[in-house]
Amino acid sequence: MRVDSRLDTQPVEGTVSVPALLERGRTLCTPQLREAVGRLAAPMDTVAAYHFGWIDRDGRPAAGDGGKAVRPALALLSAQAVGADPAIGAPGGTAVELVHNFSLLHDDLMDGDETRRHRATAWTVFGAAQAILVGDALFALATEVLLDAPDTSAISPVDAARAVRRITVATRKLIDGQAQDLSFEHRDRVTVDECLEMEGNKTGALLACASSIGAVLAGADDTVADALERYGYHLGLAFQAVDDLLGIWGATEVTGKPHWGDLRQRKKSLPVSAALADGGPASLRLAELLADPEGRGDEDEQQLAARAALIEEAGGRAWTQDEARRQHKTALAALDEVPMPDVVREHFVALAEFVVVRER
Repeated sequence: MRVDSRLDTQPVEGTVSVPALLERGRTLCTPQLREAVGRLAAPMDTVAAYHFGWIDRDGRPAAGDGGKAVRPALALLSAQAVGADPAIGAPGGTAVELVHNFSLLHDDLMDGDETRRHRATAWTVFGAAQAILVGDALFALATEVLLDAPDTSAISPVDAARAVRRITVATRKLIDGQAQDLSFEHRDRVTVDECLEMEGNKTGALLACASSIGAVLAGADDTVADALERYGYHLGLAFQAVDDLLGIWGATEVTGKPHWGDLRQRKKSLPVSAALADGGPASLRLAELLADPEGRGDEDEQQLAARAALIEEAGGRAWTQDEARRQHKTALAALDEVPMPDVVREHFVALAEFVVVRER
């Protein structure tokens, strides 16, 4: 079935169908993703296709879970926000998705994660070296896709270059965030402000780019693009707050991620940082356990469940839920700075709601 790129005829949930928004992002960006991946030399093209869920480990076609497609959906919406056809944002959505998956390939390896999206991670199937190379290649392809966009669309070379600058800055911040995240694992305590800075880099920067890159490709000025970036940045912080909750209390069969994965790695996520800041008995006991070098990474299910209970008792879970709502509210406020059709605003609002009310 053809998906209308403008969403004028889609069914609605209240006023907007979020599944239709996400499906439109996949429909317009996946062909570009496949074309870009097809440029890679063997076996990198196979590794990338496996990671995206297009094939199984034996190379057979598969209908794997390719992710939520929030970033492509935002890129298309940002083009609409400035009066352009959403298809103008497709190269931006494709580029952002390439960078996002570059980060996932590397993160899985650095974190030692063996499962993503309900299947074995690429590094466990094809080896660490291939995962690193393919991640690097996806990052390079993101720039290539944007610079090639003027050849096949109404996008100007100047606006393509502006988009490249924004995605390059966002990628640098993403890498900063990953470096901060890794360093936190070796510290006994991380403040909430430090955690928010890290998550703003690791997650907020790329969602900020996704929320503005379509508008940039459509020729919007920097004032408008910056306001859309602020929406995406705070949406990214809300997204990560929810992700941190799922990293501790999410069900593996729903999230597709290892059970207790964040606790096993002693990640200083928002619930942990907030709990450590509480200073009460549960907080102090949690601090003792996290500082104990014995058994690091080898804790059993009972020990990890006890730590999750301490985090909740110290208020880390409730604080993070409230923070997700605060960031969500701030994201929506940024939309008021951009004159746009009411229906497009409703789409942005619906996607923001989807981000903070989810189980995966």
